[in-house]
Amino acid sequence: MIQMNTQIKKEIINFIDSKRALAIELETLLTSIPAISPESGGEGELKKCEALECFLRKEGITELERIDIDDSNAVGGRRPNLIAVLRGQSEDTLWFISHIDVVPPGEIKLWQSNPWELCEKDGKLYGRGAEDNQQGLVSSVIAALALKAAGVCPQKTVKLLFAADEECGSVYGMAALVERDKKLAHAGAKPLFKAGDVALIPDGGDSLGAGIEVAEKHLLWLKLSTIGRQTHGSRPDTGTNAFLAGCALALRLRESLLARFNMRNALFEPDYSTFEPSKKEPNVSNINTIPGEDVFYMDMRILPCYSTLEVLNEVRKVADGIETEYGVSIRLEPVQRVESPPTSTESPLVTALSGIIEETLGIKPKPVGIGGGTVASFLRNMGIDAVVWSKLDDTAHNPNEYAIVDNILDGAKVMALLAAQYSG
Repeated sequence: MIQMNTQIKKEIINFIDSKRALAIELETLLTSIPAISPESGGEGELKKCEALECFLRKEGITELERIDIDDSNAVGGRRPNLIAVLRGQSEDTLWFISHIDVVPPGEIKLWQSNPWELCEKDGKLYGRGAEDNQQGLVSSVIAALALKAAGVCPQKTVKLLFAADEECGSVYGMAALVERDKKLAHAGAKPLFKAGDVALIPDGGDSLGAGIEVAEKHLLWLKLSTIGRQTHGSRPDTGTNAFLAGCALALRLRESLLARFNMRNALFEPDYSTFEPSKKEPNVSNINTIPGEDVFYMDMRILPCYSTLEVLNEVRKVADGIETEYGVSIRLEPVQRVESPPTSTESPLVTALSGIIEETLGIKPKPVGIGGGTVASFLRNMGIDAVVWSKLDDTAHNPNEYAIVDNILDGAKVMALLAAQYSG
């Protein structure tokens, strides 16, 4: 930590407190432009990204870079990742990473206002994306503006990354940027992310801002297809009921996996690995046909002490037993598989952030782990320390999603002071 001039710190805080109207203005703009993945029936992020780029230039943030990833299903044929840069004393980078895509609004009748028109009420901003992830995005922008206004040249260069496609697996966002870095490194060119970088991702938290997420459970989404033999409902003896075998597989897997991978870790809530059957595909369309094929999915969140390979091997073992018992064949296909090492709770980043949160918000934070997945996993797998932090009510994906204006400003204060004081 760098000791900071009290007057400079006061200027940063006062500047941010004066930008309530600007925070609402940017939230209003972003909410008005749906940025839904084509996989979820949307157009992608291009229009929203272009509007954000214009806003940043208008406010004096002019060192911008776009890294577009081709996607023929999106408007404009590309998915944009925008980077804003505030130069520091070294090329080591402190990243603030938010995402510009949002999920669909869901059932419109459950909304009390138009999800695409920001509605301000009692200090809360209602709209799809207002919290997830526009709150963190707006906080990072105001933090950067505060640093510029105070004339601060931070120890590390500050980069704001506004990423695409986080809601659908980051294929056109962080995953693509990491793959791009690998190619650049192979060619001897300068990568985007490098040793010495650290990152704060304002895409998760709690209502007090007390939890600093340093670890995520491994993620394994698995498609399980059971193949039997279709027949008439009156003659089950002439076929093999794939649905029945699939039900047995789902029950047997959950029981076996919970028993086999039974370690607990108090950093997480829940403190154990979870193995839940989730999505179910339709099989036959009429009641009097016994299905010959059945497909379901499992959502598995695995403590970091185990590997996804260990879990897959156990799944295969259980599936082999069901095949023998029910006379079916079973195909396993990972849909998503992500492993992530934790960021050390003793890292300089966690220590610095903890001190600034305690100083700014008056609470004592603690490291936590989560079962959900964020873009932090991509960075941790590259050896880059990354934390997820925000102060929010966790209304993401809900009808009547909202962000609290005070939370936006508190987030900006923490980010700006972290950038101004953190040396690593």
